[in-house]
Amino acid sequence: MELSETHLALRAAARRFAESKIAPQASELDEQERYPSELYAELASLGLFGITVPEALGGVGADVLSYALVMEELSRGYASVADQVGLVELLGTLLTQHSTPAQQDLYLRPLLRAERRCAYALTEAEAGSDLGGLKSTARRDGDGWVLDGAKLWIHNAPVADFAAVLARTDPGAAHRGMSIFLVDLDRPGVARDRKEHKMGQRASPVGGLHFDSVRLPGDAMLGPEGRGFHMMMSVLDKGRIGIAALAVGIIEAALEDSIAYAKQRRQFGQPIADFQAVQWMIADMAKDAHAARLMVHHAARVLDSGGRATLEASMAKCFASDAAVARTADAVQIHGGSGYIRGVRVERLFRDAKITQIYEGTNQVQRMIMARALLA
Repeated sequence: MELSETHLALRAAARRFAESKIAPQASELDEQERYPSELYAELASLGLFGITVPEALGGVGADVLSYALVMEELSRGYASVADQVGLVELLGTLLTQHSTPAQQDLYLRPLLRAERRCAYALTEAEAGSDLGGLKSTARRDGDGWVLDGAKLWIHNAPVADFAAVLARTDPGAAHRGMSIFLVDLDRPGVARDRKEHKMGQRASPVGGLHFDSVRLPGDAMLGPEGRGFHMMMSVLDKGRIGIAALAVGIIEAALEDSIAYAKQRRQFGQPIADFQAVQWMIADMAKDAHAARLMVHHAARVLDSGGRATLEASMAKCFASDAAVARTADAVQIHGGSGYIRGVRVERLFRDAKITQIYEGTNQVQRMIMARALLA
């Protein structure tokens, strides 16, 4: 699985940015739970927003493997920043595939320039892994729509300018009765719930959105009516590849810090790197990072070839995120008491890793998807 010169150059650019701009302030961003808008403006200017979006629409025009490489490198700096790039990538993909030219000018191009902030509003109190429990509705009213409902745990809700909102337009049609609306969050009737205080990835804000008889124009719908669920599902393979790559970046950061600490920390008159118990944990970190990366790259290549990568993406996401949680726990163990202290990077990595087992489909759901594919 050799990388092309283009892949290597893009990976190197992402690594330089992560090491010079993201990593030095990651601890501060985590502590303050601050959305680093200045970093995203720089990422956009470097062409690291909308990696697979065509150049004609303001993106980079690269492949899914490029996206995975960028996600891993940025996550080595701080997973919250990589997560924002992933969000822009997913919404950028939806807008690329389904928006009108007017919607592209209003939402897609400003999004890729970091001039507008987006939210991806799916989850509700009874609709998480099971979107069949969706309660939000949009009903026709003259030439437009009226949106009602509530979303929770929405990425970027506290800071977003607009959201892609999934709502029922035909309550009797199950998944075929859902549609996506592009909603400017300054419209009358839109309210934001409190910002949640998360365990990890704390610089990536999460909160709730409420829609109380929000009037929308007729052209607010993204794509055809009744195809919202299927459109959302169509980008999940890419999303899961991105989260898997993010998890690999977390493991790599934990491995780097663990090796450095094991070489300099001395106990019983020698570096702890000499102890077999520590060596085995470091070996497992490297093994899992390598295996997860290969799974990510394979899934990305399947998607780039035009194939369906659902099984491969679910495998990569499940394996990489499970490994990230297990190996960052090992990194804390190697660091001993210091690894349990705020401000030490492996403590943050341990907290940042956990959500990768939950978002973009829990790992229990990933196992269901894998089993169904294998038993079909």
